[in-house]
Amino acid sequence: MNKKAERVMAFDWGLKNIGVAVGTRALGTSQPCAVIKAKDGSPNWAEVETLIDTWSPALLVVGDPLNIDGSDAEITPRARRFARQLEGRFGLTVVMVDERLSSHAAKSEQAALGHNGDYRKRPIDAEAANLILQTWLTGDTDTN
Repeated sequence: MNKKAERVMAFDWGLKNIGVAVGTRALGTSQPCAVIKAKDGSPNWAEVETLIDTWSPALLVVGDPLNIDGSDAEITPRARRFARQLEGRFGLTVVMVDERLSSHAAKSEQAALGHNGDYRKRPIDAEAANLILQTWLTGDTDTN
């Protein structure tokens, strides 16, 4: 497959939910895909495998939860561990992307669309993953 046409999958890792989004390099577009339930940050790996088999991404992107000042947050090591697990289990390259304020931005976008309310009933994790993927797709990194 042409490198520019490759499909990319992004994850917004969390303790209770992991948001997933997919996109392509060629078009620079992405869309929210799924929310996977997690137990203390550990997903149902069979669900992750099904998504990867379905979408066949060439690259995975994981949000790197940093503090506003750019330092590691308390959960940063756990998100990075999740990224290493993805790489080890599926043999795909995984890129970490700064995700500062992605969940806040996703909530703001949903509110602007009139989706105010209880985020436990309507998780924004897939939208946050989509924002992380958009950051990567539009970013100036040497993995793009």
